[in-house]
Amino acid sequence: MWERTLQDLIRGLRANKADESKFIAKAIEEIRQEIKSDDMVLKSGAVLKLTYLDMMGYDMSWASFHVVEVMSSPKLHLKSVGYLGAIQSFDQDTDVLMLTTNLLKKDLTSSPADIALTLNGISHILTPDLARDLSPELIKMLTHSRPAIRKRAVLALYKLVKRYPEVSTQVVSRLKDKLEDPDAGVIAATVNVLCELTLHNPKDYLALAPPLFHLMTTSSNNWMLIKIIKLFGTLSPYEHRLVKKLQPPITELISTTPAISLLYECVHTCIIGGMLEGSSGDALARTCVSKLAAFIQDSDQNLKYIALLAMVKIVPTHPHLVAQYQDTILASVNDQDISIRMRALDLISAMVDETNLQNIVQQVLSHLVTDTSSSNVPSAAESLAQHTIPPTSLTVKPSLPSPSASPAYRLTLSQRILQMCSQNTYENVTNFEWYLSVLVDLAHVANVDVGVQIRDQMVDVVGRVKVARRYAVKLMFALLSDDAMLRNAQDEGSCSEVLWAAAFICGEYCSGLTDPQKLLPLILQPGISNLSPDIIAVYIQAATKIFGFYAAEVAQRWIDDDLHEVKAVVQMVIERVEPFVSSSHIEVQERAANTFQLFNFILADLNSYRPRSTGNPFDESSSSYANSDVISEPRFPKSLFIIQPLFSSYELNPVGQHAQESVPIPEGLDLDAWIVPPPANPLSLSEPGEKKAKRKIKREKGKDGVSGSGNKGKKKQREENGKEHGYNGNGLVTLIPIESETETEEQRTERERRRAERLERQRDDPYYIMDKKLSSTVSPPHDVDLDSIPVVKLEGMPAFLGPVDSRLPSLRSTPFQYSPEPFYIDRVGEMPTGAAALTNSSPSSHHSTPTPGSRPGSIISRTASPAPVRLSSGLTASISSFPQYEVADEDGQPATPTPEPVKVQSKKKKAPGTVTGKKKRPKAVAAS
Repeated sequence: MWERTLQDLIRGLRANKADESKFIAKAIEEIRQEIKSDDMVLKSGAVLKLTYLDMMGYDMSWASFHVVEVMSSPKLHLKSVGYLGAIQSFDQDTDVLMLTTNLLKKDLTSSPADIALTLNGISHILTPDLARDLSPELIKMLTHSRPAIRKRAVLALYKLVKRYPEVSTQVVSRLKDKLEDPDAGVIAATVNVLCELTLHNPKDYLALAPPLFHLMTTSSNNWMLIKIIKLFGTLSPYEHRLVKKLQPPITELISTTPAISLLYECVHTCIIGGMLEGSSGDALARTCVSKLAAFIQDSDQNLKYIALLAMVKIVPTHPHLVAQYQDTILASVNDQDISIRMRALDLISAMVDETNLQNIVQQVLSHLVTDTSSSNVPSAAESLAQHTIPPTSLTVKPSLPSPSASPAYRLTLSQRILQMCSQNTYENVTNFEWYLSVLVDLAHVANVDVGVQIRDQMVDVVGRVKVARRYAVKLMFALLSDDAMLRNAQDEGSCSEVLWAAAFICGEYCSGLTDPQKLLPLILQPGISNLSPDIIAVYIQAATKIFGFYAAEVAQRWIDDDLHEVKAVVQMVIERVEPFVSSSHIEVQERAANTFQLFNFILADLNSYRPRSTGNPFDESSSSYANSDVISEPRFPKSLFIIQPLFSSYELNPVGQHAQESVPIPEGLDLDAWIVPPPANPLSLSEPGEKKAKRKIKREKGKDGVSGSGNKGKKKQREENGKEHGYNGNGLVTLIPIESETETEEQRTERERRRAERLERQRDDPYYIMDKKLSSTVSPPHDVDLDSIPVVKLEGMPAFLGPVDSRLPSLRSTPFQYSPEPFYIDRVGEMPTGAAALTNSSPSSHHSTPTPGSRPGSIISRTASPAPVRLSSGLTASISSFPQYEVADEDGQPATPTPEPVKVQSKKKKAPGTVTGKKKRPKAVAAS
């Protein structure tokens, strides 16, 4: 009578909060003693206290057998304590569950109260073995006379099917009968169970569609109707006849029901069940969209969320219906609830097409402006102005402030703008000049790290859309002139990567520049040292390209007064590039060094240039031109055309998406084979007979300070050490044993022959640097007739432009105008033209040439013929139109140009000192 009850345990816990663990340890010791008692009341009290402690996190699995003992009590109130303990602590791995099979079967045949308690417990502790053994009894309970028992049995069938799926065929027929049960509670329980079971295997329950359809058209219980509608939404994709059958009743429910939850479920079922497809579903779709639009305008945030979620699923099939509520949806982007804003962005991204892209992008872009937002639809330029101009000076009416300045939300907005415009290779963009301005505006107002994506899309758009290149160059010129972008380059979220794209575009398509010399001081200003090394490298490369175009234009209209201006530009480039020659970044250092040396060469040529007589630089009637002895020299410095052919010979085009994987591996190519095979003897780089010549010997000096006899010193050292220095395959010095006998005459002759062969082979090897001392000792081949080798002209050298027609308009005579041509975008890109193009099997084949600005791993197919030079006013000047250099013959007459280089193969002559059978390749002498 002094045992502690559950109420006493709870009071003790509240009174011992300072030392709760000690109190609980003492209480568990008492429970261990009580649970071993033969008194069932005391044992059930101990189980009840353990159940409470288990909810607090203390393990009670050690008392599982005693729980089963309490479950077997004949008294209902004690049995309920045992079932409560089993529900709380038993799991699928509890060992004592195998002892409960007969107990559960016995309880299922007991009084209705015991049956109800047992069915409730079975639903929680059922295992696959128990489900197999108890399935006949549970199915039998479906025909019990009491509705409460039948309802509990139906609910227990759900766990029975999950634990023992083999019984599902028997359950389907019984559940079909329960759909016609006289008790509404049993029907509702059956519908709930079917709603869960059809999620796993819908095809097994298609036979239940007729009674479910009857219930849907006759029942007035909204909660049961919601479950039935869900059921049909799951079954409709597997039975297409249901779609036509369900459209009339669901349309009536949508139009008449006042229950919002039922209305949404009907709309959701129409979407997932395919009821909106076809001509018959257009009217239903219009009704669904109108109802969802009303949800979006509701004050309930939950309704807004589910309506936006449902509209995202309707957009793929009926975008024109959703577009009617575009303003309502865009208003949700400014909602204070972040989840609603995200769903609105999902919907906006899905409803974009050619007709509404610009309007949607500009409105979303306006949300990135943190100062103010406009009630009207702002343009990209207005959005930028709102960000840069103080709010007091704006002419637009201020509206609600931006909902959030969160970087994560701004990043999402920026990424959605880029995604909407670039999806499916810009299929919805109709004006690429507008899109380029949007990219520039986004770089200014984003304030998040999206510079890489903006950069890539800028370069991609300009490469694919040729008509937009002139406008892009003009826009990039303005971007490079923006001091604020350069100052804030190192700030977080500055999007400084767009400067990379601006420099690349201006350099690659510099023909669109009106005054290229004005861009050079901007692109090489001292402030670029704050940029990242990748951007600086592109700046230097772009400056070289821009100067090459500028110098070629100056040469076209050359007058002697231009010399001073060109010199100033060249000196400026040298001064600005020189600090980067010592850069720690290898790419910047390499490009700066190349540019520095190249411009020093140009400056030297300009300094040595002497003006000719006045007149047309290509006028053949001038005295200098007529009295020329050998060739006619151009009136401008030749170095002005040294850069442009390097970058204008081939056009940089977009690459096809599958170009790289379309490249076939040439037949016979072994990537694992040696290009230059290693020496036969890995322990020495020299031939065996040459060890004596390359031997390092420590010579002994005589009294006069002169070395002693070399042969004696070598022989003595060889005999003492017996080893010499050499190199192993890894390049490490090792010791090689040598022989002590003297070299015979035959061995010396063989060594000389092998040495001559090796030196001749190395001289023709482009990967081997010849030693001048060794190569000078080798006499020229005696079997080559030097007089028979023709004088040929070097291929690929840049020629000079010919006379310019004075009837053509002067450069930059017309102001810049937007191109009236329609925008054509190259969505396919260049692909390899065939195996011949890849293996260079023919002179006219296309070559995969790496170009400045091309990404690693890409293959850009370019035609082998050089492209003409494009001038800003539309003039096209072929480089090959310059007068060709001619070389006079021995009699002083000009030689006729040789169309093709001639290969001369002379007869083999056996000369003293040469090796029989060795083929000598004749050399071609080039004109100086």
